[in-house]
Amino acid sequence: MVTADLEGVAERRAGVSSVDEARAWLLLCPGRRRGADGAAGSDPGPVTSSLIAAFTTELGHRTAVVHSSRLVLGVEGGRLTLGDTDGRPVPAPAVAYARLSTPRLSADREVTLLRHLAAMGTRLINPAEAVLTAVNKFWQLQRLAAAGIPVPDTRSHTDAPLEHVLDAGLPEPCVVKAVRGHRGRRVFLAADGTSLRAVAGSLDDRHPYLLQRYVAHSHGRDLRVIVVDGRAVAAAVRTAGDDRLVSNLAQGGTHSVCTGRYPAAEALAVAAAGVIGLGVAGVDLLFEADGSFAVCEVNCNPTWRPDMPGIAEAVATACRSRLEGSG
Repeated sequence: MVTADLEGVAERRAGVSSVDEARAWLLLCPGRRRGADGAAGSDPGPVTSSLIAAFTTELGHRTAVVHSSRLVLGVEGGRLTLGDTDGRPVPAPAVAYARLSTPRLSADREVTLLRHLAAMGTRLINPAEAVLTAVNKFWQLQRLAAAGIPVPDTRSHTDAPLEHVLDAGLPEPCVVKAVRGHRGRRVFLAADGTSLRAVAGSLDDRHPYLLQRYVAHSHGRDLRVIVVDGRAVAAAVRTAGDDRLVSNLAQGGTHSVCTGRYPAAEALAVAAAGVIGLGVAGVDLLFEADGSFAVCEVNCNPTWRPDMPGIAEAVATACRSRLEGSG
């Protein structure tokens, strides 16, 4: 049976419900890598642990922690079904918030599960289409620019080799990033077209690249805003070490909590999350020289540090409000 306490130490401590009783799921989809944060059989990391605690406090017996690796999707007799790996039926929840491994996100796996749940009537905090948009950095820019959200000027390509794209010109210097990069990886600053052309042939070409205007005033720093249900719950300035370009904490950056210090930026982050369609998002903003902000990217699976309290509780509250609205 898929139960909330299956192979999860933190889940057992929290005393969350079984899926038979639960109407709200904290759905853990860590990708195919075993031992990842949230994977069945592994101890959850601090973000997942905080979410488990918040869901239990806010929703009690109405919630369950469910691992995607335990679920089996089906179509039987002309209707959609859901079961566990023991062959037992599992009722679809009324509401679900999915934690995803965005580097390993697959349309054939996690997104298919999200679509299946939605088709069975589950209200997703982060819908499948919004997730797909968020994991493609250029799809984001298409949506944001069309909605009037300020973003850096950017070029990308489809089938053309990057060397040919450079023939059309590019801003100098420019930020080069993979359309499916994460945690600040596969991002670098090219001084000019000549230097970029020199390394273009050695770049991983499994995904296209973005050639983006370099915002010099924001070099090595950005503003991360966590948005939940149309509200900026927390914000922090992230700063790179050793004069690096990217300020991601995974790349050795540091952060300073500053919730409420930049209200215009927080309002812009809320608007950006809404345009993408995410109920929970981490929005990264760049500091422009004139005091304004530009949206760098919108993340569908943000993490946060313990000194940014209230985020997990806000996510649990968002689930509760949708659950109560579903009757």
